[in-house]
Amino acid sequence: MAYSRTTTTKPSPSSALGSLARDISLPDDAQDTISSVSWSPAAQHLAAASWDGKVRVYDVGSSAGSGAARGVAALAADGPLLDCDWAEDGTLVVAGGADAKTHILHVATNQTATLGAHEKPIRGVRFVSIPGSSGAPVVASGSWDRTVKYWDLRRRGGGDAVATVACGERVYAMDAKANLLVVATADRQVHLVDLRNPGAIMRSVSTPFTYQTRAVAAFPDGKGWATAGLEGRCGINVLDEVAAGESNFTFRCHRTAPPPAANKQQQQPTQVWAVNAVQFHPVRPTVFMTAGSDGTFHFWDRVAHSRLKGYPAVGGGVGVAITAAAFSRDGAYLAYASGYDWSAGAAANSPVVRTRLALHPVSLEESTPRKA
Repeated sequence: MAYSRTTTTKPSPSSALGSLARDISLPDDAQDTISSVSWSPAAQHLAAASWDGKVRVYDVGSSAGSGAARGVAALAADGPLLDCDWAEDGTLVVAGGADAKTHILHVATNQTATLGAHEKPIRGVRFVSIPGSSGAPVVASGSWDRTVKYWDLRRRGGGDAVATVACGERVYAMDAKANLLVVATADRQVHLVDLRNPGAIMRSVSTPFTYQTRAVAAFPDGKGWATAGLEGRCGINVLDEVAAGESNFTFRCHRTAPPPAANKQQQQPTQVWAVNAVQFHPVRPTVFMTAGSDGTFHFWDRVAHSRLKGYPAVGGGVGVAITAAAFSRDGAYLAYASGYDWSAGAAANSPVVRTRLALHPVSLEESTPRKA
């Protein structure tokens, strides 16, 4: 199964540039680029994992309108953290990163534990629901050691993984919803795992991209997924191979067109930006967002192939990237992290580009699918 076509997304009648005027800045606690943000499924708590080796948890429930978020818990690792996720009941946060360990934070008590370790850094972590696990939380972690491992929280303290899946290449992105685990690897493969049979890859497909995959997102119902990467494109795939011909597509996004030149020889090329985050709206599941190194985020309708709303660059055009983004459990807020993405190395870093965590209130108008 492959992506069937490339399409041009259409602006909707209401897709004029949106406003960031109501966006709320959260505390500037992170000392380095924020790599992942994740919302609790049970409360207005937001976790942010950073390259400074920490996950910070904020309570924004009573302060979303004022920005006076309160830090409620934190976890420190022995190296940069690259991903984080919440347990379904909102009591635990898992994180993984450069120290190759799966870290668990109990938010209410601020106690931490280690489930186990990979041989190389961990790029993705997710709590997953596996039938037959007696309701016990299970963590899936994907690593540059070319494996996905499953960890049973009842076996804390450095025990062995309960199962391991060989992925053939380094894991670059991972997501899970319902019964579907999506794993993107360095060879431009996407491996699909049915969590009812978690120890085996159900199907593998190639991405349509020439360069590295940066982010994947499963549909809320687990019936498909989105893929995004370095070349300013996003792809939509469905699991149903019969429907794939009509439903699968790719489109261009996060590209900056140059101003018209006097002649063709003087025309500058379009600037292409990495897409660092993609995620579906939890309440309106055909709506999804992308965020990229151009410092912008956009809302899209996957059925109508249209952009619902785009936004100006959050850094005002001074080299600020959006490095992570996620919808809250009810879709009322989009949390996004901005800062330097290190794509041009240390020499291009600047004190002007500061690490920032913010909330964008999501209105019905900007996130409602178009009517046919």
